[in-house]
Amino acid sequence: MKKLLLAGMIGTSLFAVSCSSVKNAETSQNQRVEYLKLKGDWQIVSVDYEKGFKIKPFDEGADAQCFVGSHWRLIPNNYTGAYTLNGGGACPSVTQPIKFEVKDGNTFMFKKIAAGTKAKQNTVGYSLTITNQSTDQFSLVQNVPFDGNTVQVVYNFQRTGMK
Repeated sequence: MKKLLLAGMIGTSLFAVSCSSVKNAETSQNQRVEYLKLKGDWQIVSVDYEKGFKIKPFDEGADAQCFVGSHWRLIPNNYTGAYTLNGGGACPSVTQPIKFEVKDGNTFMFKKIAAGTKAKQNTVGYSLTITNQSTDQFSLVQNVPFDGNTVQVVYNFQRTGMK
């Protein structure tokens, strides 16, 4: 009788754990599907923010408007990518490799990777919120602290190709 009771308790707990694992797997799979929508080549078509501020995103030393027209390649299967600023005028010409991930389905986190270093050596990065995501466009919203306030910068992306 004790063995039967013990076997029943073990079976019940295994069933509960397996159901939990299935639910976690479904959640992970749904997040992965959303994540894979970012795969490909993108261009920033506009950068919106309160124009009274001078915004220099991602420590590039370039005005936010220099990012308009920039090309971003995102490769989700290995969490890598790069962005390229076209240069011209007061804007620098820059190609910057990045390592990125998407957390909780809508938080886009990336860090710049310097030549000759590994991603795990860089502990500083950027966290932005994904909004308005569809097959061919999405926006990244960055909250930039300034004098006790927050300035919201919105980068609007348009798909230019799948790679």
